[in-house]
Amino acid sequence: MTEPEDPLSLREITKETVRSVLALEVAADQEDLVGDNGNSLALALFEEKAWYRGIYSGDEPVGFLMLSIDREKPEFYLWRFMIDAKQQRKGFGKRAIELLIEEVRAQPEAKELTLHVMDLPHSAVSFYEDLGFKLTGEKDGDELVMSLPL
Repeated sequence: MTEPEDPLSLREITKETVRSVLALEVAADQEDLVGDNGNSLALALFEEKAWYRGIYSGDEPVGFLMLSIDREKPEFYLWRFMIDAKQQRKGFGKRAIELLIEEVRAQPEAKELTLHVMDLPHSAVSFYEDLGFKLTGEKDGDELVMSLPL
């Protein structure tokens, strides 16, 4: 008996898929926590360190993520991450971050994955802690810094 194929994947965004990724939205109470996908893709066009993917369940886009990768430092920073409001609470967020961790671990120079979360009561700190990230004690403006050793 073969294992079922993982229904979640990280895929390059193409001219055929960009509109469906742009249509994804977070819940209203998360808008202050996550950057807009259109803004993120626009930034990625002009940032050579940007690495971005659509998050797909089968052939349906359910989210978006973007890294900033500086191979000289080396630094792998989760710059953007979102799951569409209609697709939350289905395990897609956790699995997407697990796939991302696998992707980053495959890079020979990767030693840690970092991210920032808003310092607000409804932020994603516990979500990331459940995935192995730890608060570093650092702050960047009004954001808390978290790190996952690889």
